[in-house]
Order: sequence, then structure tokens, then C-alpha cells
Amino acid sequence: MSRKLKIIIEYEGTRYHGWQVQPNGITIQEMMQNCLKKITQEETSVVGSGRTDAGVHAEGQVAHFRTASGMTPHQFLMAFNSLLPNDIVVKNVAEVSDDFHAQRSAVRKIYRYTILNREYPSALLHDRCNFIQTPLDVEAMQSAKSYLEGKHDFSAFRASNCEARNPVREIYKIDISKNEDFITLDFDGNGFLKYMVRNIVGTLIQVGRKKMRPEEVKTILDSRDRKTAGPTARPYGLCLVEVFYK
Repeated sequence: MSRKLKIIIEYEGTRYHGWQVQPNGITIQEMMQNCLKKITQEETSVVGSGRTDAGVHAEGQVAHFRTASGMTPHQFLMAFNSLLPNDIVVKNVAEVSDDFHAQRSAVRKIYRYTILNREYPSALLHDRCNFIQTPLDVEAMQSAKSYLEGKHDFSAFRASNCEARNPVREIYKIDISKNEDFITLDFDGNGFLKYMVRNIVGTLIQVGRKKMRPEEVKTILDSRDRKTAGPTARPYGLCLVEVFYK
């Protein structure tokens, strides 16, 4: 009889083509499924809480899988981390009820985008942040973000090939803070469309560069037209921090 297990995964996404299995490059999901096959000798699908794009990182991606194995959660944890490469780590394994679903049961997610804003880049963190040399006006960015909080149609900030049927999402809160040379943008919402966070960040960067006024963000949102928003921010600064469940 099969059981369902929930796993929390941390990964440095630089050398992967995102979460979901694809024909043109190695992905996190593929690595997890290959690892699980070695552990259990079963062909098993690992279902994630959502897709992360190529180059995007995670501190707390959640996934589930089914298995007929009698191994304990702790044995799975040790087995995963003995076989996975050092840029993918399983932080927790727990048995869950049959009605748990990593994607459909999720009610809230937090993403963090990190910008390095100074004259020179970082050799150690170049894959973990977006380096922007032009000084950014953080106060202007903070003024602009208020138009995006709440429940809205985010069509202006979705990818052209986004497959979501409903473009309405609710952003509970956007926190923008500066600590020395780093600017972090935390997005707390009930869900996010494809490229939505990166497109919002790209637009807020335009505000920070004074190429756009804060109030123009509301006009962009109301237009529901992707062409009116700023460019898509680079993936390397983005990290899925945490996924919440009922």
C-alpha cells in the first residue's frame, strides 16, 4: 500500500532549467525523481508546489510523492542528501494524509528578490542577486508597491505564454528594504502568475531609476497590458522562501 510523503527542498537554481521536467535541460524535478528511483527502485512523480523558472532558487520549495517503500521519513532524508548534488538539499521529510497536494493545497507563498545596488558586482553572490549599478530610489519604489498590494487582475505582469486561466491574484504585502548595498523585495501572496514577480520587480526598478513615476504603476496594472510594464528582471535574484498550507 502506498503512502504520501511531503518534502521541503532548498536549491541553488543557477545550473538548472527551473523546477519542471523539460526536454532541453536538467531540472530540479528530474533530479529529485532520478534520486528517488535510486532509493526506492520505483518510477515516481515528484509534484512541486509550483514551477520556478530557470536560474531561480528556493529555500523552501515543497513537493510530495507516493511510495510503497517502508523507509521512515528520516531514512528518506538521509538517502536524498547522500545522493543529491550539493546545490540541492532536502530539509525535511514527513508523512502526510492522502488529501495533501503540494500545489493544490498551498494557500500562500513568499518570494524574495535581491538586488545588489552599488558600483561593483559580487564575485561570491553574482548568481544570488541582480547587480544594478545605477543608484535606485528605494522610497519611490516603496510608494509604487502600494498600488500592487491587494487583489487585482495582474495581466500586465504575466508572461505572454502564461497558462493560468484566471489572472486575478492577491498580494497581501510587499516589503522593500535596503541594508547596506542590498535591496530586498519580499512578496507575500496567495499565488503568482508566470514571471509575475520578476515583471513587477522589473517595473519597480524602472521607478527606482526614475524612468517611471510611482503612480504610473497603477496605470500599468489597470491597463492589463504586458507591453506597458517594465522589462522582466533577471531570474538570479529570485528565491522561493516559503510555502504555506491550511
